[in-house]
Amino acid sequence: MNTRKKIIAGNWKMNKTVSEAKAFVHALLKELGDYSAADIVICPPFTALQAVSELLDHSSHVRLGAQNLYPASHGPYTGEISPWMLREFYCHYVIVGHSERRIHLGESDEFINKKVKAALAASLHPILCIGEALEERQRGIWKEKIGSQLELDLMAIEEKQVVDCIIAYEPIWAIGTGKNATSEQAQEVHFFIREQLTKLFSDQIAQKIRIQYGGSVTPHNAQELLACPDIDGLLIGGASLDVLSFSSIILNKKL
Repeated sequence: MNTRKKIIAGNWKMNKTVSEAKAFVHALLKELGDYSAADIVICPPFTALQAVSELLDHSSHVRLGAQNLYPASHGPYTGEISPWMLREFYCHYVIVGHSERRIHLGESDEFINKKVKAALAASLHPILCIGEALEERQRGIWKEKIGSQLELDLMAIEEKQVVDCIIAYEPIWAIGTGKNATSEQAQEVHFFIREQLTKLFSDQIAQKIRIQYGGSVTPHNAQELLACPDIDGLLIGGASLDVLSFSSIILNKKL
């Protein structure tokens, strides 16, 4: 029996000023009321972490996440932010391995593995993003790509730690393109990911790890995706920037 609680996260990317973030959170909390059927995560830009943290201080069902971290506690890393700096704002989650950082900033699986370990060491829940490009999907090598990412990104992580990870499958060809994987395609990949987690760890562990789908999620396709047996949540980009859109997805309502 699947007892995994759904987890829905909004990745704002490089959007929203502090004042915009505060207005959004006020409105979202009002829309959600005492909703607690799923874990909700908001990942604002670094500049808004403190303001959003203060607003979520008394919320029991919406948690704060960050969009990135550097795998060191401190040091000469200009422009970076450490796991412990995120903890100071009471972050519970942090996104690592997002395709935009892999592509635009050249982040390797080995570097992402260090980030996962650093997050876990600081008691943060890493949202580990994996996924294939359109060419890899068309060539039929998506299993090889995703399997390799999982193996390298979770290298030398113990079973008792990996259950604190969330895996986010984001088909690169569906991010910000308006295209999305069908529910059948998404379920197929999520099932494969769980199979790989079983091989890397155990079936007992694999059944505990939550796997999100991310890629042009909207209020119109969210219900169908969440109904799939191996999809345990959503990592939402553009649709998380609008209060009504994001709350509709969370509350399982169509606009």
